[in-house]
Amino acid sequence: MNEQSEHPSPETASAAVSTAGRRPGAAAVVRSVVRDLFDLKSDPLPKMSRPRWLAWLPHVVVVYLAVFFRFITVEQLSDHYQVSGTALQVPPILIGLAIVVALRRPMAGFWISLGSSAYIAWAIHDHIGQGQSWPWMPAGIFAFAPVLLLVALRVPPRVTIGAVSVAIVYTGLAEGFFKPDHSGTSAPGATLLFAFTGLLGYALRSTRLARTKLVEQETLTEAERSRRTLLEERSRIARELHDVVAHHMSVISIQAQVAPYLVENPSEELKENLAGIRANALEALTELRRVLGVLRSEHPDDPAGAHHPQPTLAELDGLVDNVRAAGLDVTTEIAGIRRPLTPGVELTAYRIVQEALSNCLRHAPGSRVEVGIAYGPRELHLCIANSAPTRQAPPSPGAGHGLLGMRERAGMLGGELAAGPRPGGGYEVSAVLPMDPATPNTTGLSAETKKEA
Repeated sequence: MNEQSEHPSPETASAAVSTAGRRPGAAAVVRSVVRDLFDLKSDPLPKMSRPRWLAWLPHVVVVYLAVFFRFITVEQLSDHYQVSGTALQVPPILIGLAIVVALRRPMAGFWISLGSSAYIAWAIHDHIGQGQSWPWMPAGIFAFAPVLLLVALRVPPRVTIGAVSVAIVYTGLAEGFFKPDHSGTSAPGATLLFAFTGLLGYALRSTRLARTKLVEQETLTEAERSRRTLLEERSRIARELHDVVAHHMSVISIQAQVAPYLVENPSEELKENLAGIRANALEALTELRRVLGVLRSEHPDDPAGAHHPQPTLAELDGLVDNVRAAGLDVTTEIAGIRRPLTPGVELTAYRIVQEALSNCLRHAPGSRVEVGIAYGPRELHLCIANSAPTRQAPPSPGAGHGLLGMRERAGMLGGELAAGPRPGGGYEVSAVLPMDPATPNTTGLSAETKKEA
């Protein structure tokens, strides 16, 4: 074999690519329709979903029509066309059988019905009187319509068009080449009835598919709603855990840290026990934060979620930038020597400023906000003040626990927090936090110790 036969030329390859990228033409569509017309696969007619006690009503109606058209076909063949023998018995049975078969195999029922109609047309060809319709008997046209409807309910629109076209072409060819003398025409009536039946089946099928997709969409929406409810419940649990446990564990840790300084000449065993209490409290807080992170996460199983450290006042600029991006005019002023504080004071100060700015966003849209932080020798002073809002605040669905939470945070460290409206309009939140959280509790604990002694 030479090299040219093994490797196609560039022109051949280009033509193959062009042909592959081109949409299927009319010939391919026709071949697809013909293939589907002869596809005799099972496609049962679905039951009615509502009401349930009428679920099998369509099937009962179809069976009744099959029996009805079988008897009326026998009557017309014997009384109007004087047909007897096999032609009087077999075709009517096939007419009824085609309707029943179309319940499960629509295209098989279509070809049985069309074939039996052609057989009847051949049987009555020599018995046609003046003005009698041919190739369709009056009963034959209406017996074929339910079969065509059952086809249109289950197959794509292009196949429905193909089935209607086959029936109409059969009618036209029969009348054009084999029409008996003095017979009436059935082509116009058959064309109108078959076209209307195909259109009705297409409309009903489209409605059923649209309803099915709507149910699927409602199912997806309900699943999404359940997922959102689950996430909200997990967030609520996370907040409850934080409010109930985190503050108390922080107090235990601080008390364990300052307790050795409240006792004269504490023993090494006491120091070790208190250090163990503080270590356990800090470990519990760390585990609690990890659990809260899992509860708040939409993907708790994702290992990529790293544990971030707690925020401090060093991240204040980022917090203010985020609030400015949300539409508030925020200015900051820091007095005193800026220095790192204990983790509890840093976190509490950051959370107070964060909650106060969040309240400004919710309740004072368009206002000017001033954030002041003063580092004193022993205390940290915070002041977050906003002017009157320039537009009406939208209703807030919150529970209104922000100020309470800020007071609890400040009180946990022995500090104070005050909040209220300003004389010229607006609102102000001010807090004083001790640099050493042990200072406020020292006196009370010492007095209690001496009293017990």
